[in-house]
Amino acid sequence: MTKVLVLYHSAYGHIETMAKAVADGARSTGAEVVIKRVPELVPDEVARASFFKMDQEAPIADPNELDQYDAIIVGAGTRFGTVASQMRNFWDQTGGLWAASKLAGKIGAVFTASATQHGGQESTILGFLPTLLHHGMIVAGLPYSFQGQLGLEEVKGGTPYGATTITGADGSRQPSSVELDGARYQGAHVAKIAAKQVA
Repeated sequence: MTKVLVLYHSAYGHIETMAKAVADGARSTGAEVVIKRVPELVPDEVARASFFKMDQEAPIADPNELDQYDAIIVGAGTRFGTVASQMRNFWDQTGGLWAASKLAGKIGAVFTASATQHGGQESTILGFLPTLLHHGMIVAGLPYSFQGQLGLEEVKGGTPYGATTITGADGSRQPSSVELDGARYQGAHVAKIAAKQVA
C-alpha cells in the first residue's frame, strides 16, 4: 500500500485545515496517510500571547522518519515570500537522509497560505521545491485539470505549483470550499503518482 505523509506547520489553523483536506484526497485513492506537524520554534508563552492555535491533534514528526513514506506533501504558511522557518528548520535536519539518497525517487509536493492574494504563495512553493529536488524527489503540483483554480468569480487561492488558501490580513478568513477542493485534488494527485512508483 502506498504511504503518504502530510507534513505541516500551522500557526493559526489554516494550514492544519488544508492538511486535513490534502490527507482526505490522498486517502480517497486507497493510500495509507499519516498527518504530522513539525515542532514549533516559538516559545510557548509567546505563541499563546500571539494567539497561535495550540490544540492541534497531529503528532510531532521526526526528520529521520521521512524515508518511511512513498510521498511527502509539505504545508506551511508564507513568511515574507518564503516558507515558515519552522518547516525550513525541520528540513535542515535531513542531511543524513540526503547523504544516503533516502528520499530519491519519492514524490514531493507543497501547499501554502498567505494573508493576501499576492502575498507570496507562488514564491513560497517555488522556493521550497529545490529542497525536494536536492533530495532527488519527483515534484508534483496542482494541475490545471483541477479547474477550480480557474475563473474570477470569487477571491480564491490555487496555483499550478500547489494548493493555497488566503487567510486575510487578520487571519479571520478560513479556507473556502474551492480551496479545500484544491487541497483534496492535490492529495489524490500525489498519491496516484506515488502508487505508480511503488507498483
